Amino acid sequence: MYEFQYHKASSINEVKEKISSLNDPKIMAGGMTLIPTMKQRLAAPSDIIDLSNINELKGISKEKGFIIIGAMTTHFEVHTSELVKKEIPSLAFLAGLIGDPMVRHRGTIGGSVANSDPSADYPSSVISLGAKIITDKREIESDEFFIDLFETALDDDEIILSLKFPIPNKSAYMKFPQPASRYALVGVFISDTKEGIRVGITGAGPCAFRSKEIEKALSKNFTESAIENVNIPSENLNSDIHASAEYRAHLVKVMAKRAIKKLS
Repeated sequence: MYEFQYHKASSINEVKEKISSLNDPKIMAGGMTLIPTMKQRLAAPSDIIDLSNINELKGISKEKGFIIIGAMTTHFEVHTSELVKKEIPSLAFLAGLIGDPMVRHRGTIGGSVANSDPSADYPSSVISLGAKIITDKREIESDEFFIDLFETALDDDEIILSLKFPIPNKSAYMKFPQPASRYALVGVFISDTKEGIRVGITGAGPCAFRSKEIEKALSKNFTESAIENVNIPSENLNSDIHASAEYRAHLVKVMAKRAIKKLS
C-alpha cells in the first residue's frame, strides 16, 4: 500500500471542499473494495476521505411509495430493517446474502452501487426496481447509471447521497454465489412494477444490465416455461476461472426460473 493522507469528514460540504483542494483524493464508504485495491497497489490515491461520520447519509425511510436508503447505510441495516422487510422483502433478502458478517456490517449500499463491481448484488435490484440514484448534483435513473466494468455515470467529484426505490407489486432475487467470496457468478432480480416486469442481471456481464428478452417473455406469460426458449447471448458475458460465458448465460435462465418460482 502506498502512502496517503486520511481525512474523516463530518459533512457533505467538507467532502466537497476536500475533493476540490486535494491532489488525487478518493472517497471511502465502507472500504470493502477500495482498501483491498490499495493493498494490492492497484490504486494509489493521495488522500482518503472517509464518509462514515456523516449521519445525513445514513438511515432508511418511506416516502410516497418509495423506500429511501441513505448511501452510508450498511448491508446489515438493510437486511434487518423492518421497513425494508415489509415493503421490499427481496431487497432485505439480497442484503443478507452479501459477503460475510464483517462485510455486511462495514459495507454500504452507496459504496457498492458507486463501485459498479460486475459481481455485486445491489446493482441488479437498482435496475430491476427502477431506483433513482440521488447525488449532490442530480437524480440519475437506474437504466442510465451502470456503464461498464467499475464505471458509472457519476462525475469524478459527484457524491451519492441516497437511493430511492419504488415499492414494487412483488419482486424476488436469486443468485448463484461463488463459494469463497459469495459474490454472484450470476444474480437475477425480477420485479413486477408499475411500469411492468423489469429484470436486472448481475455477475454475468461487465456490469449489471436489464434482460429485455426475459421481460418481454414474462410480460406475456409469467411462468417458468415462458422463458424456456429465450436466448441469452453469451458473446459479451464474463468468462473467467470461475465460469465461462456460456455457463453464465445458462445460469441467467436458471436463476430467473428460480426467481419466477419464488414469485408464483
